[in-house]
Amino acid sequence: MEHIAALLLIIGCSDDLAQCRELSPPVSVYETTEECEGDLQPSISLFTTKHPQVFGQCVEVDPAIEEEDAELVWDIKPDGTLFAMIEVPEIMIASKPESREKDYLSQE
Repeated sequence: MEHIAALLLIIGCSDDLAQCRELSPPVSVYETTEECEGDLQPSISLFTTKHPQVFGQCVEVDPAIEEEDAELVWDIKPDGTLFAMIEVPEIMIASKPESREKDYLSQE
């Protein structure tokens, strides 16, 4: 199995940054961050004629979360800064609260 060290994230936005969406670069996963960084500017350049504003970032992937149910989260700040990270959602186990009546009945 191939180890993923970085994801290439490319975002295309409107002039006012009100509408942004992820774009598909030619290669999106890399075995090294350096390989990703090398493709960053050429990949951004592919989309500059199609979108008024284009942002890109190589997002490092922690090998410890490779088997986790992680997700890529990103945001474009009002100043035009792209913030992106891999996040592992906390797992919450839902449980039904026990009622006193049920406890009382189970003691009979």
